[in-house]
Amino acid sequence: MIIDIGSCTNVASVTLVRKLGLNTIKHERPYQLQWLNEYGVVKVNRQVMISFSVGKYKDEVLCDVMPMHATHLLLGRTWQFDRKVKHDGFKNKYSLEKYGRIYTLALLSPKQVYEDQIQLKKGYEKEQHVFGQSGGTKRFGENEKIS
Repeated sequence: MIIDIGSCTNVASVTLVRKLGLNTIKHERPYQLQWLNEYGVVKVNRQVMISFSVGKYKDEVLCDVMPMHATHLLLGRTWQFDRKVKHDGFKNKYSLEKYGRIYTLALLSPKQVYEDQIQLKKGYEKEQHVFGQSGGTKRFGENEKIS
């Protein structure tokens, strides 16, 4: 999971949606995105409700579904605004409020981040082999199902 002030939307990866067999809904206002990877232009036309927890903190967020390799869940400004998220850059911790209760999220250590990235890379390489996508442009059209 990545918390990103630079992202205007919450995003769930196609891989996450497929592997968990999550049901998606049609995006009310589809849009195209120029993604900085081998997919080129991506048409974002599906959304999914994601439930997640970090320690005692539990939440549910509506996410746009798109291919993504950096993480499986990206929480953007909409989630941060709704939860009144505050980032302490010195301690590198996030504090947020939900239903009047304050939560503090401690981030992964550098070792944990490295191990997570290795697992994501292995999963990505396996997916490339299984789906036969070795570069090129992949467009997710309106009629394509995620699951």
